[in-house]
Formats: sequence, C-alpha cells, structure tokens
Amino acid sequence: MKRKVHVVPHSHWDREWYFTTSRSKVYLMKDLKDVLDTLESNPDFKYFMVDAQGSLLDDYIKWMPQDKDRITKLVKEKKLVIGPWYTQTDQLVISGESIVRNMYYGMKRCETFGGYMNVGYVPDSFGQSGNMPQIYKEFGIDDTLFWRGVSDDMVNHTDYNWRGDDGSVVFTTQIPFGYYIGGNIPEDPKQSEEFWQKECFEKAGGRSATKHIYFPNGFDQAPIRTNLPEIIKERNEKDSENEYVISCIEDYIKDVKSENPELEEVSGELVIAKHMRIHKSIFSSRSDLKVMNTQIQNYVTNVMEPLLTLSYNLGNDYPHEAVGEIWKLLFENAAHDSIGSCISDTANEDVYVRYKQARDIAVNLVELHSRLIATSVKNDAEMTFTLINTLPQKRNDTVVVKTYIPGGNFAILDEKGNKVDYTVIESRDLTDYVLSQTIKLDPSRKFYVPSKVLEATIAIKTSDVPAFGYVQYTLDTKGNSAKNLEKKNTLENEFYAINVEEDGSLTITDKENNVTYKNQGVLVENGDDGDSFNYSPPRKDLEVFSNKSECSVEVSGSDIYDQAVIKFNMVVPKDLEERAEGKVSVNLPITMTVALRKDSKVIDFNVHVDNKGLSHRLCVLFDSQIVSSFNYADEQFGSIKRPNYYEKEMKLYMASAENKTEKKAGVQELANWANDQSTWQEPPISIEPTQSYVSLTDGKQGIAVIPQGVREYEVLDNHMIRLTLFRTYGFMGKENLIYRPGRASGERIIETPAAQLLKEMDFAFGFTTYASDINEANVDTLAKAYNTNIEVYTYAEFLNGRLIFSQREIEGTKESRYSLFETENKLVVSAIKKAEDNEGYIIRLFNGKNHENTSDTIKFNFDVKEAYYTNLKEEKTEDIKVENNTINVKELSHCKFVTICVKAK
Repeated sequence: MKRKVHVVPHSHWDREWYFTTSRSKVYLMKDLKDVLDTLESNPDFKYFMVDAQGSLLDDYIKWMPQDKDRITKLVKEKKLVIGPWYTQTDQLVISGESIVRNMYYGMKRCETFGGYMNVGYVPDSFGQSGNMPQIYKEFGIDDTLFWRGVSDDMVNHTDYNWRGDDGSVVFTTQIPFGYYIGGNIPEDPKQSEEFWQKECFEKAGGRSATKHIYFPNGFDQAPIRTNLPEIIKERNEKDSENEYVISCIEDYIKDVKSENPELEEVSGELVIAKHMRIHKSIFSSRSDLKVMNTQIQNYVTNVMEPLLTLSYNLGNDYPHEAVGEIWKLLFENAAHDSIGSCISDTANEDVYVRYKQARDIAVNLVELHSRLIATSVKNDAEMTFTLINTLPQKRNDTVVVKTYIPGGNFAILDEKGNKVDYTVIESRDLTDYVLSQTIKLDPSRKFYVPSKVLEATIAIKTSDVPAFGYVQYTLDTKGNSAKNLEKKNTLENEFYAINVEEDGSLTITDKENNVTYKNQGVLVENGDDGDSFNYSPPRKDLEVFSNKSECSVEVSGSDIYDQAVIKFNMVVPKDLEERAEGKVSVNLPITMTVALRKDSKVIDFNVHVDNKGLSHRLCVLFDSQIVSSFNYADEQFGSIKRPNYYEKEMKLYMASAENKTEKKAGVQELANWANDQSTWQEPPISIEPTQSYVSLTDGKQGIAVIPQGVREYEVLDNHMIRLTLFRTYGFMGKENLIYRPGRASGERIIETPAAQLLKEMDFAFGFTTYASDINEANVDTLAKAYNTNIEVYTYAEFLNGRLIFSQREIEGTKESRYSLFETENKLVVSAIKKAEDNEGYIIRLFNGKNHENTSDTIKFNFDVKEAYYTNLKEEKTEDIKVENNTINVKELSHCKFVTICVKAK
C-alpha cells in the first residue's frame, strides 16, 4: 500500500522549563523571524505551526511590532498555523473555567491575525481530562491531536474516536512517540533510509488506521528546518512507492477522514502511562504554588467575576481588560510545565510573581467594587458591614473575616435592626497606626472616629443573605452582640460533636446520623525520593505519625464558633539518608486548627507547618469506616468515579515486566528497564487529582474531603482518604525512581533547593460526613459553597487613607438588601460574568451529580428582555423561553454543562 507521509513542521515552544520565560522570549524573537523569512521566501514551504499558542504572538509582537502585518498576511494565507489556545494548558490540575477561557482568549487573539487551527492540539499535556471532548465540541472543534494517556492495550490504532464523560465524541490522532519523533531528519543517505523506515513507518505510522502517517518535524524550542522542502523532494525521488508532503494537522485529519476508516473508541479520562509518562503526582510538585493556584482560581471565578457582574448591574463599569490580564497571567502559569512546577527554581520564581500579580489585581478589583456597592446603599450608620453573596442561593453562614473594628463593646445589627451574633477570634491594637493614616478630603466633615481600633479576625453569624446579592449590616456602639470565646472540652454545632483525643486525633460524631468516626485527621510524614515530575517512595522509607508524636491541645468556643488548636512536635528524619537508617533528628512543628462554625456542615481545617526536613511528604488521613472499591471526585464540569486501584492496568504492567521485576524493601519495581514498548514508562499508580472534593461512600454513608490547597489524593485499603498537604524534593529530574524507572524526566543536573520548601506554610481543607449516596448528599454543591466565601466589606470614613485609599464620599440611594437572581441549587454554578461582546450576563452551569439527570430554575429579579443558550464562544445557539422573568434550564445528563446569556430590558 502506498503510504502518504504528512510531514508537519512545527516548534514545541515551552515558554519556560529549565530556562525562564525571558530567555525563551529572546530566542523566540530570533526563531519566529526565521520562520517568517522562510515562509515568505520559499513557496514550497507550505506550512509552519506555532505550537497552537496565541501567547507566542503576543510575546513576539511586543518586541517586534514591525512584523505584525507580516504575521497577519501569512496567517490569512494559511501558511503560518496558529491557535486555538492562548497557552498549552494542562488538563488535570487546571479548572474547567481556566481551560475554557484559555481557548476563548486564544481564539479571539488569533482571529485578529486572520484565523486559527480548528483542532484541539495538545502535544505534551500530562494526561487528558475526561470532559475535554465536550469542551472542544462547544468551541466548534471536532478533532484533537495529543500524545499522552492512551496505550495499545486500549486501542490498536493511533486514529480513533474519543468519547468524553458526557457522551461527546471527537476524532483523535495520537502521536505515538511524541511531537519530536520527526525532528532530526538526517541528510546522510544511509542514515536517512534507516531513519525514515524506523521512525516514520515503524514508529509513527505503525499503528495508523489509514495509509496516512502523521510525522511532526520539530522539537522543543526548535528553529525552522529551512531546507525541509528539498529533503521532502529528495525523499519523493528516492521512494516512489510512498508520497511525502509538507502538511498541517487539518490537512492530515481531512485526508484520514476521507478514507472513512472504521474507528475504535476510547472513553473518559486518559491517564495510562504505558508508552509515555503521565507524571501522576505532579499535582503536588511545588505545593506552595499549587496552593496559590487553587486559591486564585477559586477566587477569580467564585467571587471576583460574579461580584463584578453584580456591581455592573448596579451601574458600575465592568473592567474587561483588567479581568483579561488576570486570566492571561493565569494562562501563563497553566502551561503544562509551569502548572506542573517541573521547572527550575528561577522559572518558578516567575510563576510565583504571576500568581501574586493575578491575586493582587483580583483582590483589589473586589475591594473597589465591594466599596462601590457598600457606599451606594442609603445608610447613615457610623460603620457598616456589607455582605456580598456571589452564589445564586440564599445563605445562612457563619462567616470568618479579617477586618477593622472598634475596641470595646458594640453590636452588629442586620438591616431590620436585629442583633447579629459575632465572636472575636483574635485581634491586635492598631489604633495609632490606623488613625494616623486617615485622610480627610473635607476637613469640615464630621464623622465617627473610635477611640480604639483593632485589626481582628471575627466570626459573624449571618442569616438570610440574599441570593446573588448583598445585605448591609450596621455597627451600634451602644449595644453588644458579642459572643466571647471560652474554654471548652469539645467542639459542637448542629451537625457534629468533635472530641480531640490525647494523641491529637479526632473523634467526630455525626449527630444527624448518629455515626462516630474515630482516628480522624491523623498526619503522616514519609520520604519522597522523587523530583519535580513525580513523587516516588524511597526504597527504604520511614513513616512518622502525628498520633504517635508529642502534642498539646487548646479548645475554645462560643455560641457560633468553636476551635481546637492542636500543636504537634513531629520528629522526622533530616533527609533520605537518615530515613534509610531509621533515624529521626529534625523537629517538624505543626499547628492544626480545627474549627466548627454554626450552621456549617463542613469542618474547617488549617495545618500550619514550619518545614525543616528534606525530601519528604506530609499527608492527612481520614477513615471512612466503610469499604468501597471506588472513589468519587470532581473533574472539569462534572463528577468522576475512579477505581481505588487500577487492577487491570497493574496486571498488564506486571505481565509486561515478566522477569524484569525485583522486590526491594517491600516495593515491587522494574529492573532492567528499557525505554521502548516492551516496558511501561510508569506504573499505573492511583494518586489522583480533584477539582474540589474527594469522597468515599457505600451508598448508605460516606465522607468527603474538600481541599483548598494541594488537590491530590489517594485511597488506601479501600477505606482511607490520604490527602497530600505538601511534598519536597531537591532536583528537577532524577533517574531510576520506583514510580518512574529509567531516565530522568527533565534535567537531572539542575538542583531545586527552593523546592525543599524550608519555610512556614499553611494548608486548608474541609471535611464532611453524610448518610446517603453521593448524589443525595449534594457534595457537589456543598463543595462549591465551601469554596465561595461570602465577602464582607467593612466601611467607615475613618478607614479612608492608606488602608483603603481615600475616595470622595457619595450619598447612597440603594436599598439595604438586594438580589439579582436565584436558582434552586440543583446544578453547580461554574461562571457568572458579563458577556464579552454584549450587555448580557453569562451564566454557566453543570451537572455535578453522578449519572443522574438534573435541571434547574433561574428566577431573575429584573425584567428579562432575552435569554438564550450559547456555545463556549458565547455565540447564540438556542432561544430560551422566559415566563415571569424565570427560565427552566434544560435537563442535563452526566457531566453536561450549558452556557446561558440573559439580557435585561
């Protein structure tokens, strides 16, 4: 059979890795100019693909603005192939909204140059999320091309269909040996023949479903191969039995589909590492930066964008460009190496700075617009607390907030004048500092100035906070609604009674269901022989447990807030060498704060660690006290049910090794490992990522953990959830790991001392129990609410100045409570924001239940002019009937999401 070889010239451009973004930008300036010169001067060089990243064009044009027209011309001629992404995003750690916005901004940017490649091209992401087919289809993309996650045990060919968890199907081509397989075409005749036969026909095309072979010509940060047309011409002359063309992905896919091959199908999440590395456990590399990613992603989508939308509805400008800058900073960090943190310490410094910039912009946008909302309310009180709820459901929460309050007794009053309970958890006197910073734009204006000012963390018992709206409370200096902390023996609210045992473990009684869970919240420390890509257990390990360590406990509480402060002094090995000898010599001081808020079904945890050990890991254990072979978590836009142990894959893994395994210190590992198809690249371990929760249930009772930092877990012995808090390592890459045999991933010569995390760190998470199956427990919406704090904005004129910036005073005219719209809380809210190109509001919802169809109702408190469904480009797809300013959302099946645009009259 005559084969057609599609040679696709490209460059896989990591914006940072063992080098910094600044270094790659400098080289991009040279290499992309060479691409432009070559495409313009050689008509036989038909295509060149710029790694599907629109951000590279922004990077280039910033320093080479004179070439913008050249790029536009080549894109319109379809010679320079760009997009559809903004950056080459990861798919497992990053949120669904981050993935969606990445492609949205990428497409929009590429359209300004003349168009984008309409293919989901992800040559190097570490696995494929199970809901990507639906995301692609909602962007009008029917085809994807990737490398990692599928083995020949799943399909015989490298062209197949991929069915997502919601049922959406896209055509897929898999690069069987990576995006760089055709990067080094030799020009020596003998070497050339061997290369084309082995690399192209045997490897790249050995499992193709048709006569067409996808053969990428390029590699990391590669310059253009300027003589490629001559090489292809020569190859056609030497091998008349086959055809060689310079091609692009879209042409390749078109040719494959024209043959109407009978395609196999894979489904769901794709994370099998037989032929290529997935780096499962990269989810906890540089745990400090993973914490920032989790916190900022949640804040931007759960708080900032909805709050800005509410503010826009109240008459303020929606800052599209500022929001876009935040997202682009996050996209840069979402690139597979950057979010994986499998990069050098200097590159990780850049990641931190981008997170800091994104966080600072987001926090200050929220601060400004919270102020605009607060001061727009008609109120002559001396001090106000404006509660802003960015979820479209009424809420009764005990909110913990850090703010400024007057010293002495005072009462907080709701909008009806009723007293609101509050508890001061901790405070410090900042009177002199705060009052010395006050700026009086109008010195003749009289306003309240307290005699004493405290910076305080307080818990406020809220009730009936309007759905997607606000309510304003006031401060009464003549009253007192404080509930003071007192020493207690147990923590208790409506749902739980918690005893802290002498060893520091928790006994948690679910009062509603009369089930007691013992030995909860136990910390376990062990060694990490891995690197920036993989956690890997040491060949000689030692585990240290908090419940076998010295500890002290202080329990205090009020009517609305209880807390236990548990201090552990865990003594751990200094390093891997000491661990192998069974020695411990380093103090690892840990403070675990366990808090229980009135009306909260979730128990709050914060673990503060002053890390002094090297190459180790700290996890926390929760025992479900039931047995289940599966666990439930959430992925992008839906739930996912995973096995606790990949039994089938592990059997294949062990069978492939045959006599190549040996037992060392109780760990089965590969010996005589080979970097070829005869041996798996990584064992199919069960360390997994989640978006917001992990749960174990037998259908009658269950537990769930809601991580707010590192979102990596493993289920032990079918009953224990082990949540990773942090792990540390000293090298970017290492060789011969138990969990990754053979060569190093990354650069083995690059040390990463900053990744040892020798500093103080905090890790927050929640824990809940239930007596039902996963759907009846509504863990999906509970986790969403837990990750969406009610914002509390404190305002008093004496705070104007350096603390909150001085602004001119305005006379408020709006009511003290307001709601924009409300749902029945059946579907999970993914996004609420202003539409990008019109005056409407965008609401994205998804079904978070496990294989249970769900719908919802949205009632708007304004006159609706128009409502319709959109695709992810925010283009209208279907009208929605509106009755009494209410819409019924269509019923959604498993993992389905919808995007709705609503316009007011």
